[in-house]
Amino acid sequence: MGAVPVADRADRDCERGDLRCASAVSRPWRRGPWRRGAKRGRLSQELAAALAAEAAAEVTRLAAAAAGSLAGGAGLEAAENVIRGGLIRLGASVLEDLLAADPGYAGPRADCGCGHPAEIAGYRDKTADTVLGRVAIRRAWYHCTACAHGFAPRDAQLGIAGQGMSPGLRKMAARAAAAVPFAAAARLVSELAGITLTGKRAGRRAEADGQAAAAVIEAQAAAVQARTLVPVPPAPPLPDVLYVAIDGTGVPVTAAEAEGRPGKGEDGTARTREVKMAVAFTQTAADADGRPVRDPASSSYVATFAPAAAFGTLMAAEARRRGASHIRQMVILGDGAAWIWNLAATHFPEATQIVDLYHAREHLHDLARQLEFMLGRHKDDWLAARLAELDDGDIDAICAAARAFPLTGKKASDLQTALGYFEHNARRMSYARFRKLGMFVGSGAVEAGCKAIVAQRCKLSGMRWTLAGAYGILTLRCLDASDRWEQTWTQPGQARSGAA
Repeated sequence: MGAVPVADRADRDCERGDLRCASAVSRPWRRGPWRRGAKRGRLSQELAAALAAEAAAEVTRLAAAAAGSLAGGAGLEAAENVIRGGLIRLGASVLEDLLAADPGYAGPRADCGCGHPAEIAGYRDKTADTVLGRVAIRRAWYHCTACAHGFAPRDAQLGIAGQGMSPGLRKMAARAAAAVPFAAAARLVSELAGITLTGKRAGRRAEADGQAAAAVIEAQAAAVQARTLVPVPPAPPLPDVLYVAIDGTGVPVTAAEAEGRPGKGEDGTARTREVKMAVAFTQTAADADGRPVRDPASSSYVATFAPAAAFGTLMAAEARRRGASHIRQMVILGDGAAWIWNLAATHFPEATQIVDLYHAREHLHDLARQLEFMLGRHKDDWLAARLAELDDGDIDAICAAARAFPLTGKKASDLQTALGYFEHNARRMSYARFRKLGMFVGSGAVEAGCKAIVAQRCKLSGMRWTLAGAYGILTLRCLDASDRWEQTWTQPGQARSGAA
């Protein structure tokens, strides 16, 4: 689709804050049939008539072109593309005329944002890429002598301050770039919307908007923790149980992001950075066999590369947003790592803590391998008996059976370390009691989230991320998986800056 014709990209070189526009004029610039004196936001009769005539002529032309495509045997797709392309061009022309009707003239002076009066310095052109293609915009330009800064109030009103993309196109690009690699995202936008972007531009914009969304979420979480923001209680009927499952997974990062960090690389250095994730979901009922059933569409996600304390603030705010203060029972599910239980004790000391059964079974398999030199051919039978004890929550029996072997030295020390996992988490492994209460005992929801949200986008072959870029994309993916995209995207104060 062709871009809206403009003389040049004047906004790239003509928006330096230390320059006044040489073509200062005394009143707003008006393009086309703009009725002098019409109120801002109202469509003048002259402009409306001109737009209607332009639309009618374009529709007639499109109908003829589409009819020619069909008659000439080009097929339905060709006719569809002719009509869509024409309507997009028409929309861009209409949008440009509407924008020209109000250049954002705010009088001879306007507040510069720092408390100083900025004076009108003329009108400057800018081009912006929109969902309808590229449009040219002329805006009133103000210059603040005290700040040596120039600005166009209209840019902030339209959401394009410091931007080359409209809010609608940024949102479209962010959706695509959060879903698939950046080059593929640009192709999707081109094919589905008829807008040409480079993969680099789509990715850069999505990462920045994801970071802006993350800043909004972090600010809200801090306000919830400080009790200056109280989440609205969930609508009745309230679910019976709220679960928060916590886990972490590695994201491949650039060498600069991993520098100086020990890891699992052949040279002992890190290749990844851990992103911590929490999924909150609710349970109201059980199935016919008494197994708990996750409420449909009840899962919401948060993720961050921040240290455990900052992650805890996000996790706790999300749980409270989901109704932790109002739901009868809260459960924290984790893999047994101490930092998870420390966060649970800090934010929700009343919650039931459960070690994921499948992680516990993995540790039991490791224990059997550790004792294989003593168990010999009886290893499988011994392991089966210990797994049954684990299902019953009988941690004392597991430890007694393992300590029955007369080990000394390092083997005895290693055994004590392995059993420490079970002993320290014994009360969190009361699986028979948890099942009797109808609770989940597995953290499959968060492991699935790590795969669907993190691995399927950020751990593809050859990918290396900056922390900021990965955090932005993962924030967008969490919002999408939580069905909170629109809610967070439109938050007041979610300012997005930077070149697009």
